[in-house]
Amino acid sequence: MPEKQHNKTFPFTPNYDDLTEILTDHNLAALGDAYVNFVYSLALSNRKGKPAGAKTKGTTLAQALRKASLREHLPSRMSSHTLADAAEALLAYAWLHNHITFKESVATLNKNKDVIEGFTQLLTTAKKRIKLS
Repeated sequence: MPEKQHNKTFPFTPNYDDLTEILTDHNLAALGDAYVNFVYSLALSNRKGKPAGAKTKGTTLAQALRKASLREHLPSRMSSHTLADAAEALLAYAWLHNHITFKESVATLNKNKDVIEGFTQLLTTAKKRIKLS
């Protein structure tokens, strides 16, 4: 099997062949956790009109992943925590590969009062823009 090509800007992340590979990458999920929390914190800061730091609830991300019709790309019997990790992995991958921008991520969360809906839209956008072989 040929070795996977890596992203030129971020060579630590390969280009994947299918969505399941992205969603189940634990390293991407770890980076995605920081990305998601920072994006969420900035959106919250905009809403409050002052700097705020916050962690995104795993249940929120798990619900958004289901609403974005991404659950079908994962094995059965996964916990909410694992589903949240999958959402974080996808958002990190989409950002690292220039399928979504940081500014767009914040703006998407800003325009939705419902956090689950905001993340659903972000995940749906990422899924649509990622072109896999």
